[in-house]
Amino acid sequence: MIRNWIAKVAVTLAFAGSAMSVSAQAAQPIELIGVVKVDKVIVENGKEKHQLEDPKVVVPGDKLLFTTKYRNASTETVRNFVVTNPVPNGVALASDGADAQTVSVDGGKTWGKLSTLTVSDGKGGTRPATAADVTHLRWVLGVVAPGASGALSYNAIVR
Repeated sequence: MIRNWIAKVAVTLAFAGSAMSVSAQAAQPIELIGVVKVDKVIVENGKEKHQLEDPKVVVPGDKLLFTTKYRNASTETVRNFVVTNPVPNGVALASDGADAQTVSVDGGKTWGKLSTLTVSDGKGGTRPATAADVTHLRWVLGVVAPGASGALSYNAIVR
């Protein structure tokens, strides 16, 4: 029970920290809010249904949905606004849909599609990077009109 509580706190604080670091680096007028939900599968009338809930306790294997909501609070159009989210310790990017994202596997030094990146194999060589190697995700918002808002999301799994 204590371990589960610690995992929940670590995931929540890590994500809160990542959202704060993104917004702290971001020059206003874009407002950013980070949200994390647990994707629970429930059975209702014999059918499986996904339900997003606030994380109370998370355990290895739980699926999480990380979302960064954004809004242009100014009267000016914002162009090419970059949002960078570190993947919190204790979770791994889910492999489904991972290659559609722009990611880093080296702490944010280099970026690309997952299928184009490599990591050290620990033996002096390299191997293809996997979703579990991802350290950061990045989105570039081309044009954000005054008052416009949206959300950027990724799925992760508790390690």
